[in-house]
Amino acid sequence: MMLSVTDLHGYYGRSHVLHGLSLTVPKGQLMAVLGRNGTGKTTFLKALMGLTDSMTGALHLDGADLSTAPTHLRARAGIAYVPQGREIIPDFTIRENILMGAFARQDGKRVIPDLVPELFPYLIENLDRPGGVLSGGQQQQLAIARALAADPKVLLLDEPNEGIQPSIVEDIEAIIIRLNREVGLTVILVEQNVAFAREAADHFIMLEKGRIVARGPISDLTADRVNKHMTV
Repeated sequence: MMLSVTDLHGYYGRSHVLHGLSLTVPKGQLMAVLGRNGTGKTTFLKALMGLTDSMTGALHLDGADLSTAPTHLRARAGIAYVPQGREIIPDFTIRENILMGAFARQDGKRVIPDLVPELFPYLIENLDRPGGVLSGGQQQQLAIARALAADPKVLLLDEPNEGIQPSIVEDIEAIIIRLNREVGLTVILVEQNVAFAREAADHFIMLEKGRIVARGPISDLTADRVNKHMTV
């Protein structure tokens, strides 16, 4: 077992957004989180990262209890988050943005991971450029590189292809699959693209009104389930 969630409830102020989510994500697997807009998918990732106003329930990573741990300790335990919108710092250079992620490393090293030049050669060729001048796709690459600098065990990705030019979408998708299957990262992926979810994921859950309404191996992600829980 890698990551387990038991009876997770998440709140923004008085708004009760997540209702009793329980699931496990085995080590090295990719779980897709699907559902219509506004069903709690982003809130679920933020709850795992400790970024909601409050949460109840249990969260364990490799047996360590992170249920009440603050965000920085969850990051240090091995959870990295690539948020929707990427949230890079525009005035920081590419190098500075990447190295921000390294502050979560357990070994104290402040280095750009060896994997980054291989995955994102453009970033390495332009380390002194401000992050704010990059295209949306390049900023997404930078956000993933920043997460990798934390040397994570689990990577949380919130709609990584949203707002990205089509020429880079396939590159991002291939990198996510590679990080999971070749590098061995456990991945939780919030995704609206069902075709990509079917290609990349081992398992899926579907959310509706903050509850899990369907789950299973990705082979169980049938057209009927997609139509029932994702069609607007």
